Amino acid sequence: MPRQTSPFGDCLRASRRAAGLTIEQLAERSGVSARAISDMERGHSRAPQTRTLAALADGLGLDDDGRAGLTAAAKEARSPSAAGRPRLCEPPRGVTDFVGRRAELEIVRHAAKHAAEIDDPPPVLVVHGQPGLGKTALAVRAAHELRDDFPDGCLYVDLRGVDATPLPAGDALLRLLRALGVQPNQVADSDDERSAQLRGILRGRRCLLVLDNAGSEAQVRPLLPAGGRCLVVVTSRRALGGLEGVLRIALPPLAPEESADLLRAIARQAADPQTAPQVDRVTDLCGHLPLALRIAGTRLSTRPHWTVRHLVDRLADTGHRLAALSTGDTGVATAFALSYTQLPAPSAQLFRRLAHVPAADFAAPLAATLIEAALPDAEDRLEDLVEVGLLQTESVDRYRFHDLIRLYADERLHAEEPSDTRAETAERMNTWLLDTVVVAGRWYEPGYGGLPDGWAGLAPLATLEEADAWLRAESDSWLPALRTAAAQGRHQLVADVAAATRWYSESTLRWRGWWEVRRLARAAANALPDRRQQAFHTSLYAWTAVQLMALYEEATEAAMEAYRLAQFVGDPQEQARALSSAGPAWLNLRRFDDALWAHRTGCELADLGGDHDLYVDHVVGVGHALEYLGRYDEAVGEFQRALTELDGRPVAARPAFTLRGSAMYGVASSLDRAGRHQESLHAVERALPLLIENRDDDFVAFALVLRGKARAALGQPAEARADLTRALELLAGSLPSRLEDEARVMLPTLDGAGPADLTRDLEALAASLDSRLETEARATRAVLDGTDPA
Repeated sequence: MPRQTSPFGDCLRASRRAAGLTIEQLAERSGVSARAISDMERGHSRAPQTRTLAALADGLGLDDDGRAGLTAAAKEARSPSAAGRPRLCEPPRGVTDFVGRRAELEIVRHAAKHAAEIDDPPPVLVVHGQPGLGKTALAVRAAHELRDDFPDGCLYVDLRGVDATPLPAGDALLRLLRALGVQPNQVADSDDERSAQLRGILRGRRCLLVLDNAGSEAQVRPLLPAGGRCLVVVTSRRALGGLEGVLRIALPPLAPEESADLLRAIARQAADPQTAPQVDRVTDLCGHLPLALRIAGTRLSTRPHWTVRHLVDRLADTGHRLAALSTGDTGVATAFALSYTQLPAPSAQLFRRLAHVPAADFAAPLAATLIEAALPDAEDRLEDLVEVGLLQTESVDRYRFHDLIRLYADERLHAEEPSDTRAETAERMNTWLLDTVVVAGRWYEPGYGGLPDGWAGLAPLATLEEADAWLRAESDSWLPALRTAAAQGRHQLVADVAAATRWYSESTLRWRGWWEVRRLARAAANALPDRRQQAFHTSLYAWTAVQLMALYEEATEAAMEAYRLAQFVGDPQEQARALSSAGPAWLNLRRFDDALWAHRTGCELADLGGDHDLYVDHVVGVGHALEYLGRYDEAVGEFQRALTELDGRPVAARPAFTLRGSAMYGVASSLDRAGRHQESLHAVERALPLLIENRDDDFVAFALVLRGKARAALGQPAEARADLTRALELLAGSLPSRLEDEARVMLPTLDGAGPADLTRDLEALAASLDSRLETEARATRAVLDGTDPA
């Protein structure tokens, strides 16, 4: 066979011989491998890139004319009309508006540097993630950026891993071998022999391999070099967990600012600074998915009469968003479908039915409920979805949909399952959620405190901590389930959920969802014939209005309605419960005598009804009413009486723990108001451990304010500053309060203001606090009346 010639190869050989160098000597001088130089001279590889060309010229010791001749020969070899074989496995054209991915590109650059230093084994990077993230764009970008660092070749193969028939490993091996200069009659016959042949060639070369769109480990393994100064970048929707010794890069959606930059680069309408809010809205609706953003930008750029607002309006319709994110032969739904069609039937069923889940994330027990499967089976199916990029892992045991993939799941659900099946699945999910809420919530009830006999639910609820974790994690699922139950008229179930979570709500008071729970429960109870339930849930509604929403007028009205209902049915316990909400509401309305009446009457009624928990709660309430009336010694006496009653009455363990901390705090608070700082400091330090153990951030913060005030008065400014600063951190996001504002006023005074200044500031603060509370309550009421409280 005649020798293959190349203008550059001939020029390089002539220059080397003129310099009196062997191939090995030139390789040593230039840093370019001997195999690569040999292939260049024989025309078996393309002309080198700029860096390699400069290294060869330096190694040859060429003068300016010699360098110019070598450069001209390289340009001629690269030209489209140059003779020689076609360039096989050439990377595709990269996108010109590539944005972001700085961290990921830096990882690839670092791996390339590592590959130049160590040749056994070469680094392998697996870029993986859900469809549409731009995995190929990243790999191609890296290939073009780094190709000069790999003078022996930058090779690309599309493995078509999500096609119905992926590229066989043997075919991929053939393409790579041909691209590396192996003649057809020299290619080995079997796949194993071809794989060994590839490894042998790559061991002596410095190549960059991009194996795009891999479908499985078996497709990739035969293509990996065992030695040589090479770098391999694999892209896949799967993590390819079976590959050992590889570095995996999980590709996330773009950052919001990157998404906006991409949209502006594609569509001129989006480049107008005045459209920034609409651009941000488009990027959110596209879920920051590069494929979706590129399609949205293309649709905008090809319609000059459109504004960004037009695009927002089209994408805002969830029923048509996927259709809007399609152009030409490219579409977001099409990309998702390639993964969906690879799923086994049971996993595809779970994928569809997960569209029923209202929350952003979920765990395996909920998935098992949707498909009526055992927990291990559900976990296996979830992992199938993760494997093909249709589901993301949120944490160790939780999963999350990308917003657009959720829409696709819902699309498949409505296309493939009849309406009665969908309704049955949704009903099963909602019932399971609410039944589990009742079981979990009753861990906190004095009369329960554990699992019911024979309970074998899917959720882990074996301890109080597990119950708390489940209730918090699944709140965005079980609250919508409660709404659905209320809309369906399942009044008793709604009331049961609210009753079961009564005690639990006290430990999660800042969650605004309780307001909706209580509103739904009150309406449900009013639809039932049981007046006692009506009184109970109206009292809970009043309590939430006080403790969570600062709606004090509304709270007193609801509390007294509950009181009258309880009087009607002759239930002293429910009367006492209603007054336990009226008392704090009147305190905040500065109706201290009314509050004192409510709590003293509540003591009598709770004692009559045999409710020891409520009795002590009202004793503490009497103490606070006396404190606000300025009768500090009497208040201290009532708080101490509460502690004595806790020792003598059979109060349930958890309420007793909470009430003890509250009474001890009340002693410290009353002594603080009386100006007895040393005694207040002693009392608050006794109360703090209980308050911390009870995990009530508001009470802990208030106690820290009391301790900070006492320390400041006793000449300990540094310690006082630390207490007040920590208290304000804990109170972030809570309802406004006198103590919080006192802490804010006191902090600057610790650096030099005198007692007179502090007294004046605190008096002004007290005068303004009531109006601020009233304003906040009105604002809260207006928001809730106009929007969904969830």
